[in-house]
Amino acid sequence: MSLEIPAAPGSVNNPVAVSADIFGQDFNEALVHQAVVWYMAGGRAGTKAQKTRAEVSGGGKKPWKQKGSGRARAGTTRSPLWRTGGVTFAASPRSFEQKLNKKMFRSAMRSIFSELLRQGRLEVHGDILPAEAKTKLLLAALGEGSARSTLIITEAFDRNLHLAARNVPHVAVATSDSLSPVALVSSERVIITEGAAKRIEAGLA
Repeated sequence: MSLEIPAAPGSVNNPVAVSADIFGQDFNEALVHQAVVWYMAGGRAGTKAQKTRAEVSGGGKKPWKQKGSGRARAGTTRSPLWRTGGVTFAASPRSFEQKLNKKMFRSAMRSIFSELLRQGRLEVHGDILPAEAKTKLLLAALGEGSARSTLIITEAFDRNLHLAARNVPHVAVATSDSLSPVALVSSERVIITEGAAKRIEAGLA
């Protein structure tokens, strides 16, 4: 069984036939959510750090004798109760990385592409690649939908497209082998070339 990705308005392309095994899957919200969280967690730096009472410099001497001073007893000036002390539950550098195996990732991506096609947010555009690195050429190719957040997926890196799109805040460019679930689900409109559609279909099979 095959489905068709509709051609974008103004495109010279005909609809592209694709496999229903890739673009006709049921939407698995839980799996897609897991894939999005996995991807975003992998981008967290995790470099926040604070010092515990053991790591703060100084405080080795008892500030005053135990009794007779009239003040509360203290054994160190680096107690978390003190202004110059350490932190009670100090944060340390950590990795936020989560595990998501390849089968789950591919299944999540199939689910996302299928839902994009069902919602009419996925289009194929054969002449989206501008002849020059000009933003106005790209906006003309995008047509009336240029005001929406758009993700353009190409088969390979195209310098003219990259330069033309980087000045447009709501337009992002990606190649078919560097897609992220976050970029797909957050885009109102996803435009792919015919070559990219075939590569995605082969990669997610």
